[in-house]
Amino acid sequence: MAARVFSDLIRYQRVFQMIFVVGMGGTFLIGFQISVISYPSQYIKTFINQTWVKRYGSALHHETLTFLWSAVVSIFCLGGFLGNLSSGHVTTQYGKKKTLLFNDIVTIAAALLVGFSRTADSFEMILTSRFLYGFTAGISLNTNGPYAGEIAPKKFRGFAIATCSVFFSLGKAFGQIMGLRDLFGTESLWPLLLALCGIPALFQLLLLPFFPESPPYLLLQKGDKDGCLKAMKFLWGEGHHQAELEDMVKQKEDMRSSKNLSVLEVMSEKSVRWPLGLSVLLIFTLNLSGLSAIYFYAFEVFRTAKIEESLIPYVAVGVGSCEFVGTILCSCLVDRFGRRVLLWGGFAMMGLVMVLLVLALSFQGQFPWISFGSIALIFLFTLSYGLGPSGAIFAVIMEIFGQSVRPSALTIIGIVSWVGLFLVGMTFPFLVEVLGHFCFLFFFVVLLVVGIFIYRYLPETKGRSISEITEEFKRMRLGKRMAITARGKMAATDHSFCTKL
Repeated sequence: MAARVFSDLIRYQRVFQMIFVVGMGGTFLIGFQISVISYPSQYIKTFINQTWVKRYGSALHHETLTFLWSAVVSIFCLGGFLGNLSSGHVTTQYGKKKTLLFNDIVTIAAALLVGFSRTADSFEMILTSRFLYGFTAGISLNTNGPYAGEIAPKKFRGFAIATCSVFFSLGKAFGQIMGLRDLFGTESLWPLLLALCGIPALFQLLLLPFFPESPPYLLLQKGDKDGCLKAMKFLWGEGHHQAELEDMVKQKEDMRSSKNLSVLEVMSEKSVRWPLGLSVLLIFTLNLSGLSAIYFYAFEVFRTAKIEESLIPYVAVGVGSCEFVGTILCSCLVDRFGRRVLLWGGFAMMGLVMVLLVLALSFQGQFPWISFGSIALIFLFTLSYGLGPSGAIFAVIMEIFGQSVRPSALTIIGIVSWVGLFLVGMTFPFLVEVLGHFCFLFFFVVLLVVGIFIYRYLPETKGRSISEITEEFKRMRLGKRMAITARGKMAATDHSFCTKL
């Protein structure tokens, strides 16, 4: 066993190297940008107010200052939404490699803008930078996963796609660490903190040109069979790759009867309604999994446990690191146990933790020692989130769509993701205000319903080609129609029998 693992590490070392390069310039940056913005919030508000005073001689009203700070935070989602809309066309037209290189250039430009914003006394540079960060994040979310999955052989496909979540969690944890006051979370260094994104982007910009475009893109989109074989040998070694090549050829034959579908065509195509609806459900459930609520209540639980205020940010880093450990375990297990088990098992564990956390938060006022149990539950929830849904969901979404459908399908899923993120951000504070910690019961219901649905209706995608997965969805639709027809016939028979009687 160990010898085989070591042999695979040597043989596929370029695949693992490329996954690292793609991840560091992709989802790592998104996780970093999401987590790091909360740390210098007070410093940015002060800078905006001081800049306004220098220009106009009077301070901003509190409402105006709050609006500008909200704009700094939310414009990232606007950029992500627009980047998501353009990702399908860009990746189809220019390929995933060139798309990521373009992203790197834009990210470096955004880093320079925010890095020099304080020197230039311009908070507009921060707004522009955040918009550009969001735009590249929208493109990267729809590019990183497919690219990682397409450069890996079939037996490592789940692992490759799951690394997107690994780098995302790593970026969040890294942002929490860099935002500490002992490092870059100070009044003098916050522009540099927000500009750190330029370093991973430069890293990818310098190294990605030494790696090829994905083999499926070269064969299916460009019709370059020689280039496809060359890329496969570069990434996978000189062994036999006939099985993977035959799967691609079969996909190409299927694509000859169909063109690349637009967003509207994908939404109206009957053959992809089931996988598209399933993907939308999964990605929306990810937004409604309760992770935001967990992070929101974490600081309150830490204070109740009598943890010193100066130590709470470090404990919060531990929570983020626990999620990162979970995604690493998921990437190692997803090709062994499959996607389906990790999904419904992860949702079940998260739902159980939600119920226990409601009980713990309800009684920790009467029994202070229960707060330590609440801390353990918070760590367990983030571990379950990383081990199950965080990594396995993206593996499923990348595997159930063919090459002609995937760009537009990912655009639709991305729209749902960004809209869901915005709605959760807008409604969650009101939900907490009305329900308090009982809001966890709402997330429990969501996790329970979706977990049961996945257990019953999600086919396993591990080690299967897109043709096999498509056939499985066709059998599910056929089975559903046959069941409906059978029920109709039974009803008709019963009716005629009653009439005769």
